[in-house]
Amino acid sequence: MDTTSAVAAAGPAAVVHTAHAAVLREEGRPLSLEEVELAELADDEVLVQIAGVGVCHTDISAAEGVVPLPLPAVLGHEGAGVVIAVGPRVRSLGVGDHVVLSYDFCGECRNCTTKTPAYCELFAPLNYFGERLDGTVTLRAGEEDIHGNWFGQSSFASLAIADERNAVRVPKDLPLHLLGPLGCGLQTGAGSVMNVLRPDEGDSLAVFGLGAVGLAAVMAGRAVNCGEIIAVDINPARLELARELGATHCIDPTQTSDLVWDVMNLVPNGVDCSFDAVGSNQVIRQALEILRSPGHCVTVGFRGLEHDITIDQGHLLLGRRLTGVIEGDADPRAFLPVLIELYRAGKFPFDRLIETFSLAQINDAIAASTSGAVIKPVIAFR
Repeated sequence: MDTTSAVAAAGPAAVVHTAHAAVLREEGRPLSLEEVELAELADDEVLVQIAGVGVCHTDISAAEGVVPLPLPAVLGHEGAGVVIAVGPRVRSLGVGDHVVLSYDFCGECRNCTTKTPAYCELFAPLNYFGERLDGTVTLRAGEEDIHGNWFGQSSFASLAIADERNAVRVPKDLPLHLLGPLGCGLQTGAGSVMNVLRPDEGDSLAVFGLGAVGLAAVMAGRAVNCGEIIAVDINPARLELARELGATHCIDPTQTSDLVWDVMNLVPNGVDCSFDAVGSNQVIRQALEILRSPGHCVTVGFRGLEHDITIDQGHLLLGRRLTGVIEGDADPRAFLPVLIELYRAGKFPFDRLIETFSLAQINDAIAASTSGAVIKPVIAFR
């Protein structure tokens, strides 16, 4: 069902687009369903009718106040939909294109042009501040400013404004309403393996935490032909799913007195690569302690902007690395097509992680994600 409307405004060409949105008005409180108006597109922006949007841990962290955000605001940053309007300077996208929305980036700084846009020098203001760089907002409710532009999209709404840079065209024969999580959580897990850890064929990989991000790492490990893939989680159902998706060994840390010893029994010299999607001090230490020398651990688990951990420097000095990663070090314009081709080939069946909800059920979807009842909730607008 189309949840958008367009109303003619004063002036022959002016059109006001309205959308149904889930608005965060108070930290720690349920989102409220409201009608919002969208601003006129800037020259390099596109208007997207959202088909589906994933619920990500970062959305939940922001709603709980862990990530500072001006309120009221619309969250949502794993959107996918159809372009219905474009700004005058947009050249790479057109009306009718199917797109997945990812994080925003400037495209001009040193990191964007020579390294990866995931570390754009303007990443924070473009993704977290709730407004455009010129200080304008993309959403309003009557006379009230609503802070949008969350990750350059704010897609917990039936319409979203995005930049041409962070809207990635995808083939039209794919299930569009399910594709949104490719733009963040799945990209983070798979990209951390494929772009950062870069295991050789036959290398061993351990994955701690089997949410959508961790399971994406498991699938990526299998896709690049890792040897042993060790999945670690306290949820038996997720361990079983990890096995179906490619894990060769599954460990419940509550059922062992020494997880590090158990892993070393499986891989006597230690694992080549480890991936932490939990973020606790204990898990990060374990993910490091199981590494062979040399070995590489990636951490993406987020426990707040200030979160102390302790590591054994003597262990680290023996050729081991600990790397923090954002968005899988991925340029979504190049990496999302890779994931889509793996999906087509049956090597990245991310749809097995998804359960769909309506916009009216968005607070239920958030609760299901928080409790662990659902791996990747997706709000579907159809």
